[in-house]
Amino acid sequence: QVQLVESGGGSVQAGGSLRLSCVASPNTVARGIVCMGWFRQAPGKAREGVVGVKRNWPTNYADSVKGRFTISRDSAKGTLYLQMDSLKPEDTAMYYCVAHPYSICEHDLSSILEYRYRGQGTQVSVSS
Repeated sequence: QVQLVESGGGSVQAGGSLRLSCVASPNTVARGIVCMGWFRQAPGKAREGVVGVKRNWPTNYADSVKGRFTISRDSAKGTLYLQMDSLKPEDTAMYYCVAHPYSICEHDLSSILEYRYRGQGTQVSVSS
């Protein structure tokens, strides 16, 4: 069993930046996770895969965030980060960190929506 806890959300003006963090525990299990990602959901809208990452594979970003969002991982700390720059009002949503329990996994933007482990979410609000 893996627990994911997100933090770092907040309210910013358009053009601003936020850095989301996702701590996976216990660390002994988190270090072995191969696939992780972030998805978001705005009120009244469907979930949207934002980024999927798989160890030793290229990262998948949604077209809407390419060039503005950057994912990184500190395996020693069991932490996943999402650096969000040049934020836009349409980025406003609840952001969720997800992780796949097995080493055989897909990290495309559709698959990450089905990952078993999910955090409680952190709210990002961008005003114009």
